[in-house]
Amino acid sequence: MIPLGLGEIAALVGGTISGDGSVTVTAPAVLDSRRAEQGGLFVAFAGEHVDGHDYAERAGRVGAVAVLGSRPTPLPTVVVEDARAALQTLAAHVVGRLRDGLTVVGLTGSQGKTSTKDLLAAVLSSAAPTIATIGSLNNELGVPLTMLRADAATRFLVLEMGARHIGDIAELTGLVAPDIAVVLNVGKAHLGEFGSRAAISRAKGELVRGLAPGGTAVLNTDDPRVAAMHSLTDGPVLTFGRAEHAQVRVLGLALDQLGRPSFTLRTADGSVTVALPHVGAQQALNASAAAAAGLAAGVPLDVAAAGLATASLSKWRMELRELAVGATLLNDSYNANPDSTRAALDALAAIEGGRRVAVLGEMLELGDDSEAEHRAVGRYAASRADVVAAVGEAARPIADGMGERAVVLADNDAAVDWLRGHLAAGDVVLVKASRGAGLDEVAAALA
Repeated sequence: MIPLGLGEIAALVGGTISGDGSVTVTAPAVLDSRRAEQGGLFVAFAGEHVDGHDYAERAGRVGAVAVLGSRPTPLPTVVVEDARAALQTLAAHVVGRLRDGLTVVGLTGSQGKTSTKDLLAAVLSSAAPTIATIGSLNNELGVPLTMLRADAATRFLVLEMGARHIGDIAELTGLVAPDIAVVLNVGKAHLGEFGSRAAISRAKGELVRGLAPGGTAVLNTDDPRVAAMHSLTDGPVLTFGRAEHAQVRVLGLALDQLGRPSFTLRTADGSVTVALPHVGAQQALNASAAAAAGLAAGVPLDVAAAGLATASLSKWRMELRELAVGATLLNDSYNANPDSTRAALDALAAIEGGRRVAVLGEMLELGDDSEAEHRAVGRYAASRADVVAAVGEAARPIADGMGERAVVLADNDAAVDWLRGHLAAGDVVLVKASRGAGLDEVAAALA
């Protein structure tokens, strides 16, 4: 974050100062008091169950020098009526100050956003100082927090942008219009919130509509709904995918014994070979998106390939780990929807081993289609796994779709007990569910 005096912050966001107004904020803003940095800003929200203002002192002990909130705290505080609006205003100001030397990349999609963001961050970091979204902090609070981490040395700012409603991404591009907009896919994530895939497509298209003048849209040519977003911009478009007409095309995809992809990325100007250290064929498409965005940002294809080969993914995304019993754990427990679960099942099937065990929990926010989508995933699992453990009553339709090779387990504790009694050396076990199911607890217990 660029250094800002408390008086300057108050003037920018229309707030008043409580306490020492001579303080200067020199480090990024945080919402978690435990993660405050020396010289940083703690943003306090009064929630239904927890009031962040009560944690200001703890933030100060960790290093925060000031608070942005709706009432005074023991630390110097900029008091505002709406802390969310103030945070967004501050973020827009900081990035606006840096804009001349900064390329902003926005990225969205129904699945694969975070992994692709991680790959893209590796590509861009290989060329110049880069700030990217941490984990999946991709909403109306996470995006401005990422923006505030940029400073005078930053050359690339990568913003993962999520949406649960029409207008969410438009709000985010209103804070900063991206120079490059990457759209991965239009799937079924949050279908219950949006009501239809057409509405999801409209929401994702807001990123393309929000491009800065002359900005480049980077679109998945394999997804017809994404490819159609070409019509939403008058600026340049760069396509990626496996289709013959993709401008950054995936060719020769192969998986090793651990399900890690190697492939060729081909453009009109040449080609490179890429070997990823991550599990799953879907990562090749994600890598082609990252490479295409890199090209749009001026990063040569060979430099992008080198960055991809050393990229690391955020936690609980296709994490591969050997267990004490001699089995292999594939932990993809951060989140799930029907498309990402099928991709994870494909990855499970690609890993060499003995039995393939899929531990699957509920996929949330599927609306009226929830039971049918869970049952369809179970049917798909029948061709990819030897055994399915459906965790929780809401996941029972997965077991129904799988048939006699499935078991329904009441909760996470029951899943851990069952797995400890059934896993053997050589088995490969996938753990996958929506965030609300908390199946990361199962993965952690096994590991």
